[in-house]
Amino acid sequence: MDSRPLYQKIAESIRQQILTGQLKAGDRLLPVRALTQRWGCTPGTVQRAYNELALLGLVVSRPGQGTYVADAPVVGSEAALRRAALVHRAEAFVLEARSSGHSLEEIEAATLEAMERWRVSANQPASHVDGVLRFVGSHDPGVAWLAAHFSNIAPGWELDLRFTGSLGGLIALAEDQADLAGSHLWDTETGSYNAPFVRRLLPGRRVALLTLAHRRLGLITAPGNPLAIYELKDLLRPGVRFVNRQAGSGTRVWLDAALQEMGIAARSLSGYTDEKITHSEVAAAVAAGQADVGFGLQTAALAYGLDFIAQVRERYELIICADTMELEAVQRLVEWLSQPELSLALQNMGGYDTAETGELRWVS
Repeated sequence: MDSRPLYQKIAESIRQQILTGQLKAGDRLLPVRALTQRWGCTPGTVQRAYNELALLGLVVSRPGQGTYVADAPVVGSEAALRRAALVHRAEAFVLEARSSGHSLEEIEAATLEAMERWRVSANQPASHVDGVLRFVGSHDPGVAWLAAHFSNIAPGWELDLRFTGSLGGLIALAEDQADLAGSHLWDTETGSYNAPFVRRLLPGRRVALLTLAHRRLGLITAPGNPLAIYELKDLLRPGVRFVNRQAGSGTRVWLDAALQEMGIAARSLSGYTDEKITHSEVAAAVAAGQADVGFGLQTAALAYGLDFIAQVRERYELIICADTMELEAVQRLVEWLSQPELSLALQNMGGYDTAETGELRWVS
């Protein structure tokens, strides 16, 4: 049974007529009164359907003359039709999820996670495309949120994401396969994040380190922490199944350094070689009972309703070369990070400290 609001059904019916050629560019749509009688509804319902089609660029209203199929971009282009179809499919999904009791925040989080999985599977480096900023680096839900809202931050621009881990991001930056990298690499010798790695991998270049936020990393367990896992040494207990992040990720770098400092042989952990590319995948494995404990972001644990035992507070930064900093889209991003909207979004996700969000430092 189609449970969509009636105005959406009317709009979809007209969209299909345009798509199949029954209605062509310049054709006049039925008057509101005629469509009201056909659908047995109020004039306001029909007008709302027409308004939605107008927002999609499919129809135009001419004062005193009625509503017509738009001349452009319908003629010679299916862009508007494709977008309309996608919007309707998305609305149907949102309606179904809402009717099942999910909040809009839950739906947005789930959609972002699904998009993250697709981005992880895109292993080929992106080439330069006008209007697109290429991000390669460490997985972060906040970065995924930025990408979803980037058209508002920098109109006419898109933030293309590829999650490979912190080291992979810096290497992509060095090889001109990225415009921005995301990194949270801990250097044990200097006791600092990112800057030492930037100097090693991008020697002689002037590079900006833009703080997205500080994040809380720790142990992720089933609700109630049934195995009473509170410290890294608890991972050695017989029967405890661990799920890890991939080599090259900032999380893995910190974990390996911490285990080494404690004198724990990393490969003695059951599940140490079970690697996941994102924090969401780690949390999902614990939630599904495939592992007893993982090491990742508090944000991911909260998203899956899992317990979290904090181990470290880390700095996550966007790494940007000096010439890229001059791009209009990057300047808008830098300015926007000082606005309260991102801080509020990160705080709503949980697990972030935004006190230094937007802080800029340079390495050369």
